Amino acid sequence: MIKIKSILTFVLRVGISALLLVFLFKSNKIDLRILLGDIKGADKSLLAAGFAIYFFIYLFGLLRWQMLLRTAGISASFKKIISSFSGGVFFSIFLPSTIGGDLIRSADLAGHTRKTKEVIATVFLDRLSGYIGLVLIILPGLLLGGRLVLDNLVLTSVIAIILLLVVGLLVLFNSRIYAGITRFLTTPGAGKMKEVIRDMHQEIHIFRQHKQVIILNLFLSFLVQLFAVFSIYLIGLSLGIKISFVYFLIFIPIIGAITLLPIAISGLGLRESLFVLYFAKVGVIKQLALAMSLLSFSFAVFYGAIGGLIYVFTVHYRRLQSDKPSCI
Repeated sequence: MIKIKSILTFVLRVGISALLLVFLFKSNKIDLRILLGDIKGADKSLLAAGFAIYFFIYLFGLLRWQMLLRTAGISASFKKIISSFSGGVFFSIFLPSTIGGDLIRSADLAGHTRKTKEVIATVFLDRLSGYIGLVLIILPGLLLGGRLVLDNLVLTSVIAIILLLVVGLLVLFNSRIYAGITRFLTTPGAGKMKEVIRDMHQEIHIFRQHKQVIILNLFLSFLVQLFAVFSIYLIGLSLGIKISFVYFLIFIPIIGAITLLPIAISGLGLRESLFVLYFAKVGVIKQLALAMSLLSFSFAVFYGAIGGLIYVFTVHYRRLQSDKPSCI
């Protein structure tokens, strides 16, 4: 029954991605031949630079997660961490948003370390720090954005993103609010959920004693988001899109935050619609905005494929190892 439900959910999200893309092409009257021509005509040297920079997104993300694992006292070899992380990168292509990939790497590494709660806590904090990185990137954009910040859609998006972060941090780190939420979970069927939330809360609070780790972690998160923005900026330049870098500092984090919603497979369709919607506000032709999004997605697919190869070739090796966790 669970497998059937999972298959139906997957098919539904694939269908949503397809419908979003069809609607995007139809409503904006985008000619596929012209779109492909724009992509083929992109400046190859700028694309190569954007592709190379995209690699550092995963490198900094890997180092960020390793730091959290070490702080949580999880002993795993760097090879195991790379394998689990790579598996997450690969499966995130086929699962809803990046959250699907997070579930894979959590389950994979937890299966080897036998520390499920601790691993899940590090992945959750890794995702949270990444979200904070989005906000840190938006802030300078807001200061330099001028009139664009006053746009109703942009302003509403930014406020919602920041408000969501503030609420999340209060729930996690404010004892009174946390206690109030757990009191609501008093129904007969909520016992397991309450236990999971309590365990997660306890694991996360361990990191409050490691302020240096938190600061360095947030710095890496800032770099991850900055490199993501710069990579897409170079893609835009390769397509002849010559607008201020400030617009990318505002739009890319907003798009990244919205595509965290598990609506479509890997955010496909949703992300492209958002690129067209937001970049049209600064005069970017819709067809070029779509091309920019698709090229960025192609980078993610390529690196995801490499992650899949790493994962496949290391799975057999790890199965031959002892179940005892090894030292980092």
